[in-house]
Amino acid sequence: MHTRRSLLASVLATTMLAACTTLPTMTERPPIVFVHGNGDSAALWQTTIWRFESNGWPRDRLFAIEQPYPLAREDDTVAQPGRSSTAESMAFLKSEVERVLKSTGADKVVLIGNSRGGNTIRNYVQNGGGNAVVSQVVLGGNPAHGIWAIPGVRERSEFSGLSPFIRELNAPKNAAGDEVTPGVKWLTVRSDSNDKYAQPDGLWIGSRGTPTNIGFDGPALKGATNVVLPGVDHRETSFSPAAFAADWQFLTGEAPRILEPLVEVPIKLSGNVTGMGLDPLNPASGSFANNLPIVGAGLSVFRVDPASGARLGDAVLTQTIGKDGRWGPFEGDPTASYEFVISAPGYATTHIYRSPFPRSSTLVNLRPERVAEADRDAKALVILTRPRGYFDVQRDTMQFDGRPMLPGVPSQGAGVSNAKLKLASDAPRAVTARFNQEGLVAQTWPLAQGHVSVLELTY
Repeated sequence: MHTRRSLLASVLATTMLAACTTLPTMTERPPIVFVHGNGDSAALWQTTIWRFESNGWPRDRLFAIEQPYPLAREDDTVAQPGRSSTAESMAFLKSEVERVLKSTGADKVVLIGNSRGGNTIRNYVQNGGGNAVVSQVVLGGNPAHGIWAIPGVRERSEFSGLSPFIRELNAPKNAAGDEVTPGVKWLTVRSDSNDKYAQPDGLWIGSRGTPTNIGFDGPALKGATNVVLPGVDHRETSFSPAAFAADWQFLTGEAPRILEPLVEVPIKLSGNVTGMGLDPLNPASGSFANNLPIVGAGLSVFRVDPASGARLGDAVLTQTIGKDGRWGPFEGDPTASYEFVISAPGYATTHIYRSPFPRSSTLVNLRPERVAEADRDAKALVILTRPRGYFDVQRDTMQFDGRPMLPGVPSQGAGVSNAKLKLASDAPRAVTARFNQEGLVAQTWPLAQGHVSVLELTY
């Protein structure tokens, strides 16, 4: 397995070739607009923004946008409740960029996107006028040539390499056959072979053994600077320290000074409280995420013992969520561990446990859980989730309630980011989890009373 040091050295050497030769001062840095992926939220950019801030990029020039309906349609040409088309996604990005340009007075922005967010960025730059106001683009794990290119299989999905959408984006732009829009500097960041959505086999699209006709290099684009990060998974192409190092080098022409967030005191935390919709195509499958506010939801925040997850006194914040979906701001301690409790009709009372926050953030987004029918036989339900990456048994050191193998995580490949622990007792107790260097502790709560515990990894 590669070392972080050798990986970063390779990244920095590669991206140096494409970086700007005249570097702006920190006060002249262009605004960066971060675009999340399919089904995700702006919250995934939290650690990336911390790293940019810690290296001196002004906080007021970093913008993570949140699409209300982040899931793509099954067929891009057919309206589907709770999902967005490529045109709708592009229109949303266009309006957000215009808002950022107006608020900052800047002439141009940098766009950084993960996964589907890269489709939206490419569409905007190529077809929505973005080429006039975008200086540089970074695409992490973008399915630039599709996730599959199988004749007759969902060819009108934006994730099909045979779709009109993808074919038009990739049409040659010049005599050299470049696939990227000229006049903008482009960087793609991909995994060598560990991206679940850039695989020659259809395992992760539910068709094991079927060729996808997409290679590991699917996210690379002719005409861009294409960087390969060994071993990273789909989300880590954007949210890992190595991905940040590649981004920073490309944007500035120099290596970042540090890769981990600097601690600031005090911290201010805030974010959105959002919900989940029912899939009209398959209601029995449960619910899917959207980024719409849960108006009237209740939120309480407790400081907890980092060794046991037990509360240390009364709530430090209690709030009812309004029409904008926002909670906070709340002034906290960067050394403290917190429990966030969300209650809303139709959802489990969800207790979210997080690592200490080293820096302020407006992206502490919270979403309560809905309990699947298959889990209702448990006395207590505990969920371990890694929003900014996946679990990889062959790569990572993991532990959940004393078990080295996480429930539901395959023995090979990085394609699952959640593990559920169904307990046979509802007696309150601590449950510990560890993922590489990050550790979490939660308290269990009775499922019969409508409570669920979530251990949410930050890194």
